[in-house]
Amino acid sequence: MSESIRATQGIHHAGLTVPDLRAAQRFFTEGLGFETVGEVPDYPAAFVSDGAVMITLWQAEDPERAAAFDRRNAIGLHHLALHVPDADGLDALHQRLLDRGDVAIEFPPEPLKGGPTRHMMCHVPGGIRVEFITPAHA
Repeated sequence: MSESIRATQGIHHAGLTVPDLRAAQRFFTEGLGFETVGEVPDYPAAFVSDGAVMITLWQAEDPERAAAFDRRNAIGLHHLALHVPDADGLDALHQRLLDRGDVAIEFPPEPLKGGPTRHMMCHVPGGIRVEFITPAHA
């Protein structure tokens, strides 16, 4: 399909089911500086945005019985990757997440496959994998 007739224009939002809605919401708002842009208390759900992407957080109906996602054996979201503007910002974010105490760092900032792009991976409250990536600038 040629570029002139692409059917989509980037991601509008990602929906994540979480075991603890408020903990996940705090991670995005307090940890990453997202803004809460809406809520549906009856569902329950919260909508958070960094101004470029919106993430819908849905409370699992029965978190105790919900199966944790296994990225190697389940169909679905392997991870969510969020853009970080530069390497200094990635390093600062890594430290901020370490200081929170509710985030499991899978690996700290490192070159992606030995190249100039850097990334890190963590598991946010509830276990969802999130990658933070800063592409190399030409």
